[in-house]
Amino acid sequence: MSMLERWDPFRDLMSIQNELNRLFGRSYGGGEPAPGQTGSWVPALDVYETVDKFVVTVELPGIEPEDVEVSVEDLTLTIKGQREFFYKATEDSFQRIERRYGAFSRTLSMPMTADTERVEASFDKGVLTIEVPKREEAKPKKVTVRTT
Repeated sequence: MSMLERWDPFRDLMSIQNELNRLFGRSYGGGEPAPGQTGSWVPALDVYETVDKFVVTVELPGIEPEDVEVSVEDLTLTIKGQREFFYKATEDSFQRIERRYGAFSRTLSMPMTADTERVEASFDKGVLTIEVPKREEAKPKKVTVRTT
């Protein structure tokens, strides 16, 4: 018994679309950025919450800490920077270019409970970590239950 494969008329069309995206991505740095993001590439980030703070981690391989700017205005956290093109080779000598280069900007809206006056940022092994403490009044408080 031979395996049958269902014919998909859109498979070849999608293959062509992917190839066009790859070619235009190489020349023009990709498509339209998502809302709140600008630049030719968008670094991946994670955001999580603990009992006393919000933490943002951003993957920034190949970027020096002094080339990254972190700022807070009102409740908006902005991360900006730039990754330069690989300078030891000309673009013509590459067989494939999949990494993105150029300027980037990410903006995040912080919740009302964030204490944007005490933001701290650190950089280790290509990962930027930003810690935004919660305001004291937003932290959980233990209430002692009395007996009557």
